[in-house]
Amino acid sequence: MEQSLKNRLTYGPMMLGGLFLLLWLDYAAQKWTLPYVVVPGTQTQIGIGGIGILILLMGILPLAVYELARLFAAEEVRPYRSLTSTGCALLVLHAFFTQFDFFRPYATSSLAFVIVFVMLLAALNRALDKQTEGAIHRMAGTVLATLYLGGLAWFMMSIRVKVAMRHHDPSIIRFQGSTMKILLLLLVVKFTDIGAYFGGRALGKHKLIFWLSPGKTWEGLICGLIVAGAMGALWAPLIPQLTWPKAILFGVLIGGIGQLGDLLESMMKRDAQVKDSGSLIPGFGGVLDVIDSPLLAAPFAYLVFSLL
Repeated sequence: MEQSLKNRLTYGPMMLGGLFLLLWLDYAAQKWTLPYVVVPGTQTQIGIGGIGILILLMGILPLAVYELARLFAAEEVRPYRSLTSTGCALLVLHAFFTQFDFFRPYATSSLAFVIVFVMLLAALNRALDKQTEGAIHRMAGTVLATLYLGGLAWFMMSIRVKVAMRHHDPSIIRFQGSTMKILLLLLVVKFTDIGAYFGGRALGKHKLIFWLSPGKTWEGLICGLIVAGAMGALWAPLIPQLTWPKAILFGVLIGGIGQLGDLLESMMKRDAQVKDSGSLIPGFGGVLDVIDSPLLAAPFAYLVFSLL
């Protein structure tokens, strides 16, 4: 068995165990905080959602920012890493706070402010350096990195904390989002990778996009999508919004989009002439190599759940 596969089989379950622990914390924290969040004028307790997801994103996004900045540097685009990390954190916190009544009136204006704030601070940083050379690259790189990582993470958090309220009866309020939806998204995307990896090794003959990712095959992609559909069907009973057909369709759609996220990062790595975004996780590469697919799939999952 090759070393890369050994590392995947060793570190994959370790990451999965840590993920399950944080998702359990996310689920449990909402139960623990039920008495502290009550719908005004009612006795309805809803708790605080997304605490575990917040910890997860706050922990991994700064590492992903560092790796993305290394890829951007290949084209002389050097985002301010600390500012980008701050912008990503603010976007995640913005999504987290949308679950609270006091914040919703300011949600739109504050979101726009965060984006403009990042751009202006990038320009100010360059001005403080008393340099004009590379100013556009610095500003553009900082905004792009913030939106790529923080913007996509915003959707991940929003899937968890989205609240539904009946306008004709304010006492009927609940989370539309749930820990199970986040878990379904992550499992669908990652099991698509697993199905595509082993399906491609066993059956792969026709290259998917040989000039971009020569290891991917059409046979592997089909196997991955079949596994994704099966994973969606398996989790359908745990999510009330999903019937069996919808769950299978969700799995195939989100699994396929996750593969596009992997190809998008492959394009950046090709441009930077590196195999992996980092070496923090043996067998997987860097943090960005692990989170690229679920992050890109998050906006589409948010849209699908909203339509359902």
